[in-house]
Amino acid sequence: MQASYSFRLLFILPWYTAFALCSKLLSGGTIVAFDRASGLFNVIRNGSLLVEEGRITSVSENPLPADIPEGVEVVDCTEKIITPGFVDTHRHGWQTVYKTLGSNTTLAEYTARYSASVALSLFTPDDVYISQLTGIYEAQAAGVTTILDHAHHTWTKEHASAGWRASVDSGARIFFAYTLQNTRTDFQIPQQMEHWKELAASSPANLSTLSLSYDDFTDGAAAITQSVVKLAKDSNVPVFTCHQVEGPWLSGNTPEDIYSAGLLNSSIPVVISHAAFLTARGAQLLRSTNQYMSTTPESEMHYGHGHPSNHLVLDQAALGVDTHFTFSTDILTQARIWLQSVRERLYGEIVIDRWQIPDSNPMSVNQAFLLATRNGGLALGREDIGVIEVDAVADLVVWDGRSPALLGWTDPIAAVILHASVGDIEHVLVNGEFVKRDKKLVVEGYAQVQDRFLSAARRIQAKLKAIPLPPQVGEFSAGSSYGAVQQVDVLRGSGTGYGPSYV
Repeated sequence: MQASYSFRLLFILPWYTAFALCSKLLSGGTIVAFDRASGLFNVIRNGSLLVEEGRITSVSENPLPADIPEGVEVVDCTEKIITPGFVDTHRHGWQTVYKTLGSNTTLAEYTARYSASVALSLFTPDDVYISQLTGIYEAQAAGVTTILDHAHHTWTKEHASAGWRASVDSGARIFFAYTLQNTRTDFQIPQQMEHWKELAASSPANLSTLSLSYDDFTDGAAAITQSVVKLAKDSNVPVFTCHQVEGPWLSGNTPEDIYSAGLLNSSIPVVISHAAFLTARGAQLLRSTNQYMSTTPESEMHYGHGHPSNHLVLDQAALGVDTHFTFSTDILTQARIWLQSVRERLYGEIVIDRWQIPDSNPMSVNQAFLLATRNGGLALGREDIGVIEVDAVADLVVWDGRSPALLGWTDPIAAVILHASVGDIEHVLVNGEFVKRDKKLVVEGYAQVQDRFLSAARRIQAKLKAIPLPPQVGEFSAGSSYGAVQQVDVLRGSGTGYGPSYV
C-alpha cells in the first residue's frame, strides 16, 4: 500500500525534481545577508547572489559581477528584498483538512476533538497523504522553506508511510519527526520503531529527512523510554522533538525529564515545542546543552497553553506554527506576534507596575528576524539553514518592494517583520529552485491537488461536525479542574457578540 502514494501522485510533483539544479543569479536586490562575526546581518543594497547546485556560492555588492558562469539564469530583483527562507520548528502537517474548524477551541477541546489520540477513525492513509502534501505547499507559498513536522499520525504503518511519502514527494525541506506513541494496541512503540527503521533504510536521496518524536519522558528511566533514546542515539537521528506543556496541563517532557533520560546532553539536536512553564533549571539545561525550544506564539495564545517564561530564554529559542488548521500557516506572523507581545509584557513592568516611562524598546525587529530564520537552523543543528552566506543552502524569499505594503521602505528587516504580508512574497526558492514564482506555486497539476484535498476535507469535516463537542466540566484528563473564563462583551443587551461557529 505504501508504494501507491508516490506513484499515484507523480504528476503533481514540482517540475524541477526531474532535472538537474539550475544555476541562478539573483541580481539587483537588497540582500539581508548574515554576518557571522557579529551574529547579526549585513544588508547589501543593489547586490547579487549566485546559486549553484542548491547552495549560495557568491554574495556580491555588484548587481552583475563580471565572473558570472555561463548558462546562469539571471533573475531581476531590482527594488526587491531578498531574505533567507523562514524555518518552522513545530508543525502538524496532517491536520490541514481541519481548516477553520477550531477557531474558538481551547487546548482541552483540541485534545479531545482534533488531536492524534482521537483522529484515526476519520483518516484513511490517502487522506493523510493529501492533507500533508497540501499543507506543505501552503507553507512554502508563505515563505516557509524548512519544516520540523511533529508527525503524530503514526496510527498504522500505512498512515505513517503516507505522511512520510507526502513529505518526500513535495520536494520540500522537511524534518519528518515520526512519533513513537501507544495510541493503538496493535501498533505500539516497538512495532513503530521497527517501521521507522524500515523507512530509514529505504529513505530516498531527497530534502526530506526522517527524524523522531516522543512525548512520554516523565519517567526517563522507564524501559520504553530508554529504548526510544537508544534508537535515537544508535541511529544518530538528525533531530528529536517533543511537546512540553506544564503548569496545570501536566504533560511533562521538560528539559529536566529529557536530561534525566540521557538525550538532552547528547549530540542529537533536541527541540522542545512550546516549553510552557519552563523553569529556571530547565532554561539552564537548554543553555548548557545548547538545545532549543520552539515557541509557537499564536498557538499558545489561541489555546491557552501559557508561556510565562519563554521571553527569558530567547537565546535558545526558535519559532513554530503548530496547528496551522486553526490560524496562520506562516512564520512571519509568529515573529510579529511574538515581538509585539514581548514588548507589551516588558513595557507593562515599567508603565503599569512602576508608573515609569520606558527608556528603550524591549525587543528589536532584528531579534524577531533571527528567531524566524537563523535560530531555526541552529535548533535543527544546521548552521547552513536560515542564513544568506556563502555555502549556505539556497532557501530564499524574494519580497516585492513595490507592493502597497512595502512601498517606501528603507530598512529591509523592519519592512518584512512589521509591514509585509505573505501576499508580498514574489518568489520562494528551496535548494536553489523555485517553488513559488511570480506569486504562484510552481507545482504541476496543483489544481488536481486542490480537488483531491477538498474532497478529503469535506468528508472529514462532515464526520467531525457530526460528533458533539466534548464537555469541559469537572476535571481535565491530567487531573486539573476546569475554571470559568471571563468572556468579553462586544454587544449590549441580550448578546455578548460571541456567537456560533459558522462551520
